[in-house]
Amino acid sequence: MHRRTALTVSAALLAAAPLLTACGSDAHPGAAAVVGGERIDVSSLQAQVDDVRAAQQGSPQAAQLVQATGDLPRRKLNVMIFDRVVDRVARDNGVDATRAELQETRTAFVRQSGGEDRLATALLQEQGVAPDQIEAVVRRNVLMNKIAAKLGVTDSPEGQQKLTDVFSAASKALAIDVNPRYGRWDDTQVRLDTAYDGSPWLRQITRDPAAAPAGA
Repeated sequence: MHRRTALTVSAALLAAAPLLTACGSDAHPGAAAVVGGERIDVSSLQAQVDDVRAAQQGSPQAAQLVQATGDLPRRKLNVMIFDRVVDRVARDNGVDATRAELQETRTAFVRQSGGEDRLATALLQEQGVAPDQIEAVVRRNVLMNKIAAKLGVTDSPEGQQKLTDVFSAASKALAIDVNPRYGRWDDTQVRLDTAYDGSPWLRQITRDPAAAPAGA
């Protein structure tokens, strides 16, 4: 795939995928979500939230950053679920991210941002990403670009729809069940329907970290 691929998702009705018993019930105690039969524990989600809050508190703009990410648990859960959908699509299409590709992409991010510290600051301020979560942003970028390349996706409405269909199908296949306290997963748009700003996940992909999915 070229370095830039535009991916958008149109609004639609929730897909009628069968749901497991709600995570908030006795069937999945302590789970924030169940994806493909695997739990995302509330404790794991909270650990990611705590990492971001700790990083924000170390910033001179701490109060503003915390206020801007008031719905951080949902944002982080959105990311954690989406990454599992990406993994499913990558596996289905024989795609992986090599160590060399990850290093190349991170180096490009650092160069574009003007240094490691500036990259970390930008991701924390713009996307609520803690320094130790940057590697996940890099990996997601590599995988999504390679998926689009494998599928022959072009920067066109047809290409966008093709990629959307693939991710939506993978989302349905994973039978994603979210604890009601965090919202409900939308297979069609591949995101929580209570996402903090309503932005779809499948959007423009570039090697610029500022263009990565929000809340990553």
